[in-house]
Amino acid sequence: MRRLILGLALFLGALVSTGGAQAQRAQEKAVFAGGCFWCTESDFDKVPGVLATVSGYIAGKASTATYAQVSAGGTGHAEAVEITYDPAKVSYQQLLDIYWRSIDPTVKDAQFCDRGDQYRSAIFVRNAEDKKLAEASKQKVAAELKKPVYTQIADATPFYPAEEYHQDFYKKNPTKYKFYRWNCGRDQRLEQIWGPKKGEG
Repeated sequence: MRRLILGLALFLGALVSTGGAQAQRAQEKAVFAGGCFWCTESDFDKVPGVLATVSGYIAGKASTATYAQVSAGGTGHAEAVEITYDPAKVSYQQLLDIYWRSIDPTVKDAQFCDRGDQYRSAIFVRNAEDKKLAEASKQKVAAELKKPVYTQIADATPFYPAEEYHQDFYKKNPTKYKFYRWNCGRDQRLEQIWGPKKGEG
């Protein structure tokens, strides 16, 4: 009887462990820097399978980051967005494909009207498989554009969420956001590089 109870306990423990692993796999994270994080967040919030986005800072020298510090330059941080997604609905490869078409990879330490390494484009990878996919996609983009691609691929470091007023800025301040995006020439430049979005033109 004791052996039967022990065997049942081990079986139930294995089920719980497997369920936990499946729950973990149901959510993955990706971190992309694409210039102004308001715009990157807005772009990825529209993607089916993306569960959440957080604007923030990554890859800097200091152990903390604020908007005042990062926007002034010199900290090494990049404005970035941490994306939580369901890999059963959208793959990392698909996120990469969307990412490339949301940035200008042909410029260094800048995106559209924003200048400085804090606005650089970068992919921050969390494991070897993501790094392999990111590097292959970068080579593909360089071949497609026939130009040097300056987007960095680097290991993810601690990510610091931006101040609350930056989160979902495009929803909280739609008029200011739309004016900024238009005035910065983001969508106009993206169309020059990649052509009209699907369903347009």
